[in-house]
Amino acid sequence: MSGEATRADRRTRVTVVVALAANLVIAVAKTVGGLIAQSPALLSEAAHSVADSVNELFLLAALRRSRRPADRRHPFGYGKERFFWSLLAAVGIFVMGGCFSFFQGFEALRNGAEHKLEGYVAGMIVLGVALLAEGTSLARALHQAHRQGGVAEGGLRDPALRTVVAEDGTAVLGVSLALGGMALHMVTGQVVYEAAASLAIGALLVYVAYRLGRDARDRLIGEAADPEAADRIRSLLREQPEIDSVEALFTMKTGLETALIAARVDLVPGLDSEEVEEVAVRIKRAVADAVPEAEQIFLDITDRAAQEARQSPAATGERGGA
Repeated sequence: MSGEATRADRRTRVTVVVALAANLVIAVAKTVGGLIAQSPALLSEAAHSVADSVNELFLLAALRRSRRPADRRHPFGYGKERFFWSLLAAVGIFVMGGCFSFFQGFEALRNGAEHKLEGYVAGMIVLGVALLAEGTSLARALHQAHRQGGVAEGGLRDPALRTVVAEDGTAVLGVSLALGGMALHMVTGQVVYEAAASLAIGALLVYVAYRLGRDARDRLIGEAADPEAADRIRSLLREQPEIDSVEALFTMKTGLETALIAARVDLVPGLDSEEVEEVAVRIKRAVADAVPEAEQIFLDITDRAAQEARQSPAATGERGGA
């Protein structure tokens, strides 16, 4: 692992720990405030914070386990651990956050909710503090994303950092919805506003869980490397004087910063076996230098003339003629 990758991992770990500490404190405060006020919106936000806390534990496990070196059982390393734990985090957001919020919203519509001014004032104070804490955590995550290339230019390639940003952004929006629902309930006496806030929080969490889960799924089942990297590799191969044509190029991400490259190339005629071996070694080295994420490189050398001969009617036993 490069020094820059190590430093990026350390910064991500600090970001996750900050988010975890904030969510643990907020989860306790929201739970106590929600039980005192009997507020469905506040209890939905409590479930949201509990889900985020569990998910951050998953992300810390991902950061630790994904950097293990390759071994005989996993010859391509453990880089995909990050995507697996991010998928579990998405499931946690859906089950613990989204489903519970839907339950609270439907229960409030069916049975109503008690309206105690003192409890609601305390609950809104809790939400105000939560908004400040979640905003601080979000600012930290966005700052790190900016240092790693910006949100729009690859700063969120790390699934752990992307999950923290999604969680904190959702938390800020969720707290705002809960505050609005509670305030309208206090002013109008109609529980429907708070129930609607709970349902909106649930829908928001389900959407975030879907997006995070879809990204993790794509990486786990074998997502190709970035198109720009694939284009660089293909251009590099075509520039080699010994390569007549690039028959096929396959790439797959094996981790956050690593990829597997497999190419089928046809060499120019007239090379002996020793020259072919030297050419293959040099080309692999050139690809590794041009594309740092190319951790595993495989070249399949084909001989088009020999392949056509093997597929001729004489070789296959087929007969032509009238």
